[in-house]
Parts: sequence; C-alpha cells; structure tokens
Amino acid sequence: QVQLVESGGGLVETGDSLRLSCAASGRTLRSYDMGWFRQAPGREREFVAAINWSGGTTLYADSVKGRFTISRDDVKYTLFLQMDSLKPADTAVYYCAAGALSRDAQTFGAWGQGTQVTVSS
Repeated sequence: QVQLVESGGGLVETGDSLRLSCAASGRTLRSYDMGWFRQAPGREREFVAAINWSGGTTLYADSVKGRFTISRDDVKYTLFLQMDSLKPADTAVYYCAAGALSRDAQTFGAWGQGTQVTVSS
C-alpha cells in the first residue's frame, strides 16, 4: 500500500499561486493513477484534478480548468498541483489520492492526510 503525504498549503491572497506536493512512499507512484480532491467546511469532498500513470492523460474540474495544473515526477515519487489565480472559493483542505483515473473519489484507495489552503479576499 502506498503512503501519501501532502505539503505546500498555506494562507495566500486572491490572485496568488501555490504549489502543492504529494510525496509517496511504500510503493512506486508509477503503479497508480493519481488525483487531487478538496473539501471545504460543510461541503462534500470534490474532485479537482487527476492524472494517469504515464502522465499522458489529465482531468480537471471545470472550476479549476485553466488555473490549476496537475503533474507527476515518478523519479522523485511526487505528485504536484500548481494552483494559479487563486480565489477565495478555492479555500479547502486538499487531499492527494492514488487509485484509478476518474472524477469519483471512490476509485481512489489511498489518501493523504490533507493540506489546508486558505485564500483571502
């Protein structure tokens, strides 16, 4: 089973950028499709972005398309989420996950503990 640890969250202002990282241990990331999800207070966990095992296919939520970029470095066993033009609506705990490429959280079997992103207006 792969273990995942997110980092890179923080408090930023509207329009700023952040880069989230997700470090994997236990097994190589190469075996998995990967995804980012987020959960704001009082709301359901929602899909943000996903990338397949080779990096050749990516999926994005409409709300982040054009602003966020998912990428992976399988040599360093790390998943990234570059977040640009951040908005207060992006405020949430962000989770990385390993599993099968989709927008459905149920297809991802391994999860990190989450990292908080707060965007002030």
